[in-house]
Amino acid sequence: MLTANLLTLALLAPGALSSVLHPTRRQSSLSSYIQSESSIALQGVLDNIGANGSKVTGASSGIVVASPSKVNPDYFYTWTRDAALTLKVLVDRFIAGDSSLESTIQQYISAQAKLQTISNPSGDLSDGSGLGEPKFNVDITAFTGDWGRPQRDGPALRATALIAYGNYLISAGQESVVTSNIWPIVQNDLNYVAQYWNQTGFDLWEEIQGSSFFTIAAQHRALVEGSAFAQSLGQSCTGCDSQAPQVLCFLQEFWNGTSVISNLANDGRSGLDANSLISSIQTFDPEAACDDATFQPCSARALSNHKLVVDSFRSIYSVNSGKSAGDAVAIGRYAEDTYQGGNPWYLATLAAAEQLYDALLQWNKQGSLAVTQTSLPFFQALVSSAATGNYSSSSSTYSSLTSAVKTYADEFMSIVQQYTPSNGSLAEQFTRDNGTPTSAGDLTWSYAAFLTAEDRRAGTVPSSWGASGANQVPSQCQGSSATGSYTTPSVGAW
Repeated sequence: MLTANLLTLALLAPGALSSVLHPTRRQSSLSSYIQSESSIALQGVLDNIGANGSKVTGASSGIVVASPSKVNPDYFYTWTRDAALTLKVLVDRFIAGDSSLESTIQQYISAQAKLQTISNPSGDLSDGSGLGEPKFNVDITAFTGDWGRPQRDGPALRATALIAYGNYLISAGQESVVTSNIWPIVQNDLNYVAQYWNQTGFDLWEEIQGSSFFTIAAQHRALVEGSAFAQSLGQSCTGCDSQAPQVLCFLQEFWNGTSVISNLANDGRSGLDANSLISSIQTFDPEAACDDATFQPCSARALSNHKLVVDSFRSIYSVNSGKSAGDAVAIGRYAEDTYQGGNPWYLATLAAAEQLYDALLQWNKQGSLAVTQTSLPFFQALVSSAATGNYSSSSSTYSSLTSAVKTYADEFMSIVQQYTPSNGSLAEQFTRDNGTPTSAGDLTWSYAAFLTAEDRRAGTVPSSWGASGANQVPSQCQGSSATGSYTTPSVGAW
């Protein structure tokens, strides 16, 4: 993600967040908090996007800055991953009716066309290698300092964000604009994914080199929806079609029977990591069933993993003291974390809530809920009498289980509410001892994470990406790739 790499794991300097108010324990209801925080979070995102963002003077048009923070930690850069995740939020909100966001989306796309051409320490566009560069200066120049590179999730996530907007334009009869302004960028990213998915890189926290569950899940989604997107434009993505099943096959390797091993690397960690929660919500498909192969939020695998990831934080943070086994707790990146003191993260705690809201939406759509041996521990932590079985939405068991899950999800949101300062600003972290905001202030990803959790809680969902038609795991995995060609993109008039 946007955290500094291992060379810069220093503790936060006193006063680095002096402008952020200490949290106040609010008496307002959760719904009131969400309503008031919603506008703050959206403005927080927009304030961090150049060239007009009020907190990122000097950033080029369409550039999403991770945070205004320039010292300890210095996040005044644009990360391909964070920017893409943020823009996907804005695209979904635009499609849902907020027309004011379209110019920002178009400016982002224009900026990405330029970024793809910038030669950098990861490489350049001639063979696509430069697309794996994780971050750039805010003036669209290469960052040449030491860093954990390459990071192979960025191109997949950017393709997903652009495809969502492109599909909207196609439905509005603007296929020619999509072909000229969006497809060349997306094609480069899809070709990168198809060519390099089977090579290791650094994970989303920028610390571990190996194979990351988050990266592989994002790559599978991008290839699946990329194939359909190409076809809708009369184009082709042969690498998408040939590699997507193999990426899905490899994704199964991260499952150990009860949880996700978030990084296949010799890192000395348990493998329990918010990486996996964020993966489930990033690949959430509102039209999908509770599919284990794609780790849909309501799947038995995702629910079992949710419980074990959450439980891994119960005893390590003072802010979680006194919480019972079925209570929500503050969530960090992973239990062994020491970055900035190793604290809970707003976006990780929000992800724990959002996965559950997603699951509720999926159960409601399919009209039933299944409790399996794999997911039973998750449900029994919330309802002790829970038993394996299939329960229709008309049953009392379905009502009691979904009610308990909804309450549980809201508890994670309430934790975020508890440690949100009175001005509504969201930093990267809040301290494990007393919940004071810490690390980078006004973190763009924190604001974006709040917006998606809020939307899912309200029942607002993104478009399907085709998960249900792309969940057949090959009988044998192959470590393949598809060499792609890369072209210089340009964006004309909209």
